[in-house]
Amino acid sequence: MPLYIALLRGINVGGRNRLPMADLQTCLSATGATDVQTYIQSGNAVFKSMADPVDLDRRIADQIQTVAGFTPQVMVLPADRFRAIAAGNPYADLADAEKSVHVWFLDGPSATSHSEINDRCSASEQLRLSDDALYLYAPDGIGRSKLANAMERLLGTTATARNWRTIGKLLELLDQMSGGLR
Repeated sequence: MPLYIALLRGINVGGRNRLPMADLQTCLSATGATDVQTYIQSGNAVFKSMADPVDLDRRIADQIQTVAGFTPQVMVLPADRFRAIAAGNPYADLADAEKSVHVWFLDGPSATSHSEINDRCSASEQLRLSDDALYLYAPDGIGRSKLANAMERLLGTTATARNWRTIGKLLELLDQMSGGLR
């Protein structure tokens, strides 16, 4: 059965747009997902599904609207695409990668060139742009990055970011669910 990753944006642990992971599991199951595993409260899920993947992101968002009363951005990636994006990370082997490397998963190709975005990097930041992702090495911290705050606007396409530690945990969940087979 095909494996997928759902990456949600716009949910919070408390306050507005609160979505407990148990509710996310319920919403995913309502769309035909099975073996749902979530990772941390910020909206990351790995699951199996035989459902048509074409509009799975919209169907999940609609279920969340029904259950929680708001519609977050949902990006669903097949496991092989998620793994390929992770494998393409040019900064994965850096000693501080878990805290300093962030990946924006793109819904489509960027409308902006690599050089246009790179021109906005601070002296310590480095980035690499592909058709599927933007990889940012921000050793001074993502909170201090002026580039990170403007990333989706600069990219000109829908995107959601995860730090390298979270991506590693999601890869572990994928491996567990696929029996270690890739």
